[in-house]
Amino acid sequence: MRAIESQKPEAERICFDAYARPLVNILMNKVAVTLSSWIISSSIYSRLAPGAVEFIIARERYIDDTLKTYLDEGLDQVVILGAGFDTRAYRIPGIEKTHVFEIDHPATQAVKLEKLKQVIHPLPANVTFLPVDFDTQTLSERLLSSGYNEQGKTLFIWQGVTYFLTSQGVDNTLAFIANHSGVGSAVIFDYFYNETLRDTKHGYGKAMRRAARLSGEDYMFGIDKGHIESFLTRRGFGDVHNMELPALKPLYFKGKNANRVLPTGIAIVSARVNKTGAAQTT
Repeated sequence: MRAIESQKPEAERICFDAYARPLVNILMNKVAVTLSSWIISSSIYSRLAPGAVEFIIARERYIDDTLKTYLDEGLDQVVILGAGFDTRAYRIPGIEKTHVFEIDHPATQAVKLEKLKQVIHPLPANVTFLPVDFDTQTLSERLLSSGYNEQGKTLFIWQGVTYFLTSQGVDNTLAFIANHSGVGSAVIFDYFYNETLRDTKHGYGKAMRRAARLSGEDYMFGIDKGHIESFLTRRGFGDVHNMELPALKPLYFKGKNANRVLPTGIAIVSARVNKTGAAQTT
């Protein structure tokens, strides 16, 4: 989806990732690329998952813009949790001045590294690839033993992950961020409202259940609408900014994109670590 959007004229695209298409071409054969591009660009995909494309590209753009804002303020580190094929470490101006940690499952990260080296060579020295098997390892032990500075000002990017975790898994990650990062550190992540997860008959909730059956990954975690600030405050965070997906439309979806519809029931939140407080979960 990033690749398709990035190929549009500059005035029409919502997000831009120069590495998306080269990576797609390496990962997939030409027939698969052509077929999937047609399905995503056509009305077929929109009928199966209304608003899914808009969700993906709006989330990408908003997190990109948030990262740029934090970089302008000055960051020591960027930690990308569940990095997948995220390319921000290579395409966002100013990120080269920070230490970037890409964290993912060993198998996923091995594939990414193999393919990434065919697109970017040499890989930048400021990026540390950190495989973590959460069945046998913890984020704390892996990061703290790999050059991570827990006193440094850090932005944690947690995209497309929380809803596949248990509540305990989310709490453990937030506790690490709150207790092991420096003044001014922050986290940004997307999440579903519990109301969306419970609605399996209408709208995006129905599409999510269909996707879960196909992928084998169930959606487990959500937060009640209107409760995100209290949720994060109890876990050691403040300065909470909650952005519902439809609120991004006047920011990004203009001109030819004005008629594109963003789904409801999903939000992206950023919050700073409150160093005067303490996280409840350690």
